[in-house]
Amino acid sequence: MNTTKQLVETIKEGIQEKKGSKIVIADLTHIDGTIAKYFVICQGNSPSQVEAIAESVGDFCRKNLGEKPANVAGLGNDQWVAIDFVDVLVHIFQPEVRQFYDLEHLWEDANLTEIPDLD
Repeated sequence: MNTTKQLVETIKEGIQEKKGSKIVIADLTHIDGTIAKYFVICQGNSPSQVEAIAESVGDFCRKNLGEKPANVAGLGNDQWVAIDFVDVLVHIFQPEVRQFYDLEHLWEDANLTEIPDLD
């Protein structure tokens, strides 16, 4: 049985594989009524990069953990792709869309961990 933390780590690796940037992990485990335990938020600089990151996350989770998302929304327009792993929601944005929705600050009580970009 995979832990949620393993899933978060694997998602992060999948994002980094395609040079996704400004990764933030929001820990929602101590907040009542949330739809997931964690949000993993990142961005890609073009529609094709957003799509590549989404594919990479799916591939990493399937190959390394045998996990498949329950749902994927936003593929095709690639402004904001949401990948639902039930306990973990992955949000892959283009920068201006991410700024507009500002998910990191929607859950003000969440513990946020910023992951440095890989060069």
